[in-house]
Amino acid sequence: MKMGTRGSRLAIEQATWVAASLVTAGAGEAFSLVVVRTRGDADARPLFAIDQKGVFEREIDERVASGSLDFAVHSMKDVPTELPGGLVLACVPRREDPRDVLVTRGGGGISSLREGATVGTSSLRRAVQVRRARPDVDVRPIRGNVDTRVSRVARGELDAVVLARAGLARLGMIGGGGALGGCGVSELPQDEFVPSPGQGALALVAREGDGPAVGALRSIEDAGSRAEAEAERALSSGIGSGCRFPVGALARASGGRISVRAAAYSVDGAERLAAEASGDAADARAVGARAAAILREAGVGRLALNWREGLAGWNSQ
Repeated sequence: MKMGTRGSRLAIEQATWVAASLVTAGAGEAFSLVVVRTRGDADARPLFAIDQKGVFEREIDERVASGSLDFAVHSMKDVPTELPGGLVLACVPRREDPRDVLVTRGGGGISSLREGATVGTSSLRRAVQVRRARPDVDVRPIRGNVDTRVSRVARGELDAVVLARAGLARLGMIGGGGALGGCGVSELPQDEFVPSPGQGALALVAREGDGPAVGALRSIEDAGSRAEAEAERALSSGIGSGCRFPVGALARASGGRISVRAAAYSVDGAERLAAEASGDAADARAVGARAAAILREAGVGRLALNWREGLAGWNSQ
């Protein structure tokens, strides 16, 4: 079967891991990798400045829909909550640690950064969270793959970057003797840095009704990871968030139960709304929807209406 992915080192590593997992599960003996260039890869602007959903998936999913690819391997946090017609989220494999981390030359935490330190991130959510925790630092929008961002810290162009721990782990850059070019990693507190919905999870997308592909992919489905992803995506859908709207959500499934914690922010970081909900893991989407309802009642719609004005300061950087 042919699987599609983006061409970054991380995307290829993720797809390679999926193929190896499918072989181990007895779902097939060979999977060919097809690299597809997406609009998000071609557009160098900060992600929150691109007024389009699915900028890292659309071209790949179109090939799946047309039949030229059997399935796609995406990072879950990049996948819109509504898939194109005819496609299904066929599988959510085992999720990596969803937390954010700070990469610095000294390996210190966010409190150890010097006043006026430069901190790079591609995420508006992370930028807002950094500014809330350290209003004295200079947050800069950056793009580029994981290696490029880390190298900018190693060379002294930036004092720190905020990244997903999952990406570093999948690339072997942390744990097991991985190298970060002399840099160190510090985990960021989850109560202040609630991660992006779906962070750390993968989304395997196939054609609806394609029994062989869907059946193969489901052989590596992880029920807990699926429940967490569904809850977080339901929350995101319930408040209409996207790449540019700063919202974090973290679901945890265990023992047949699931809990969801979420935080939404004004773009300037002045206001933070929080919500928590829990329930049966079998009703994960309903639990996520309840958390979304709490945020709506708290006024998240007002924050969303004001985001364009707040973005002016970020777009000028």
